[in-house]
Amino acid sequence: MNIDQLIELDRLAKEDGRKYEKRRSIYEEISAEAGAHFTGIVGPRGAGKTVVLKQLAAANERSFYVSLDTMEGSLFELIKTLHETMRPPLFLLDEVHAYARFEADLKKIYDVLQVRVVFTSSTALGMYESGYDLSRRVLLKVLYPFSLREYARFKYGQEFDAVTLEDIVENKVSPDALRAGEHFSAYIQGGLMPFALREPEPLALLKNILKTVIRKDIPRIAKLLTDELDKIEQVVRFIGLSGVDGINYSSVAKNVHVTNYKAEQYITLLERAFVLHRVSPGGSNVLKEPKVVMALPYRLLYRPLSEAIGGLREDFFVEAFRALNKEILYLKSMRGQKTPDYLLRDRSDIVFEVGGKGKGRSQFKGISVAKKIIFADGYEMTGIRQPLFLAGLLKG
Repeated sequence: MNIDQLIELDRLAKEDGRKYEKRRSIYEEISAEAGAHFTGIVGPRGAGKTVVLKQLAAANERSFYVSLDTMEGSLFELIKTLHETMRPPLFLLDEVHAYARFEADLKKIYDVLQVRVVFTSSTALGMYESGYDLSRRVLLKVLYPFSLREYARFKYGQEFDAVTLEDIVENKVSPDALRAGEHFSAYIQGGLMPFALREPEPLALLKNILKTVIRKDIPRIAKLLTDELDKIEQVVRFIGLSGVDGINYSSVAKNVHVTNYKAEQYITLLERAFVLHRVSPGGSNVLKEPKVVMALPYRLLYRPLSEAIGGLREDFFVEAFRALNKEILYLKSMRGQKTPDYLLRDRSDIVFEVGGKGKGRSQFKGISVAKKIIFADGYEMTGIRQPLFLAGLLKG
């Protein structure tokens, strides 16, 4: 691709960026950043990373947007040439996971050229574990799909105040915030994906996205045989068709007929591609393997809502806290006693049970903590019972 073509694509990207008036919080975060570090936006396909990058391009006329999904030749030489001829101080690089030598070239760009770089990737790059010492050069930010608050704002223009855990525990959630619950069902059925704003059938597109993730994205970050990609599809299918309890490396290995080592490898890759979430065990006397849940709303590709709702609740809960950069631990006794589902690593005084209307206080038997929350369906706010959808209104 010659310089004139790149200039035209940059112009089109800026033009496209101006079409999106509403901005997510990550846009403001990046715009306000100072310093010499580069910034990476990583997150699932369809979460809106390219839109954010194009909005940054539109707001910075002296920037240059480049999509790497068709990149040939040396990225470093391209950026060097553009910098020498056009002098843009900011380069916006889209879909960097498609370029095999990105980490090496990024280090070289940082060390040699006086430019700033913001890039996107649909896989969580292993930069900090790489041999290129990028930990002090790159700040990674994860962009998840819409929170419930964002969905209401982008879809319906409705603004809901954020709530805190203390608001929920102390029953101080405003009546206005409860109105967000009317959007929860549509949200967990695909509305959380930004592309659903324009697509009436988001699950059909999500099916294509999953195929692209497994067949194109994952092979770019791992050396796999062709039949292993079939196994990875089987892993996702098994988890999607199963309930939430008991899904771990061992159960996946047994049902997909692979070793525990391979099950762990495949699940790790799927987590890096934002299809699955691993939840580490917490408490004492627990099973060592992490629990595996799905990213919303992938479970609906395999089971109808009526059958998948139990899993979707936990998928939503885990992802809501992941998006806040909060680490969730699951609680499960080896002896099989009923214990609360989840614990926050940095707030061990609160335990959470996630479930339907039948969940009750007895679920907390034997657990000594200061605060207990049962997140359940509906709008009930009595004692320790709280609406599950409130997790989608939480702020960090």
